[in-house]
Amino acid sequence: MDRALPNGSGEDERIVLNLLNSVDDGASSRRRIAEELGIALGLVNAYLKRCVKKGLVKVRQAPARHYAYYLTPQGFAEKSRLTVEYLSSSFSFFRQAKADCAQVFEAAKQKNLQNLVLCGKSELAEIAILSAVDCGVAIVAIVDQDARETRLLGREVISDYEHLTAPFDGVIVTDLVNFRRAFDEAVRLYGPDRVLAPKLLGLNISERRGAAQ
Repeated sequence: MDRALPNGSGEDERIVLNLLNSVDDGASSRRRIAEELGIALGLVNAYLKRCVKKGLVKVRQAPARHYAYYLTPQGFAEKSRLTVEYLSSSFSFFRQAKADCAQVFEAAKQKNLQNLVLCGKSELAEIAILSAVDCGVAIVAIVDQDARETRLLGREVISDYEHLTAPFDGVIVTDLVNFRRAFDEAVRLYGPDRVLAPKLLGLNISERRGAAQ
C-alpha cells in the first residue's frame, strides 16, 4: 500500500495521536475507539497494548468484563508532543500542496484540460478545490470508492468514474494512500495525456504512464 501522509512522522504516530485524543475525549471502549478512528478493532487492540506498555494509557476493569481506558500523565505529555508535530508538519504540507496544485493546474491548462475530476478524497483534494478558483480551472467532482461522505467543499463525491454525470477533461490524482493504483487506473481509463498528479506524491509520471498502458 502506498502512503503519502501530511504528517512527516508517519501513519504510525498519526494513529497513536488519534487514539490518545479519543481516550482523552472519553472513549472508554475499544469498539468505540475503533469507530471514532475508522480503523479495525484488531488494529485498535494492537495500538492500545503498545500505549499501555509505554505507560501512555492506563486500563481499569469495568463491570461486565469490560475495560476502561485513561491517559496517564505521560500519555498527556505525549499527546501534546504529537499534536505540536502534527500541526507543524500539516502547515508544511499545506504550503507544499498549494504550490504543487498550482503547478499541476497550470500543466492541465496547457493541455486544454479545464474541467477536472479529483481522484481521492483527502486533505490534498481539499487544497486542490480551494486552489482551483485562483488557478482558473474547475473541479467538477471527486471520485473515491471508500468515501462515506457524498460532498466535499460543495463538490460531489462519487464512488466510481462510471457514475460521473458532469463532462470533464482530465483527472488529477489526490489520493494520499493508494496514489499509484489511482494513477494507473485513471491512465488506463482515460489515457496518459488526461491524467496528472501533484509533485508531492513522488510519482515518476513517465514510468507510471508506461506501466499503466
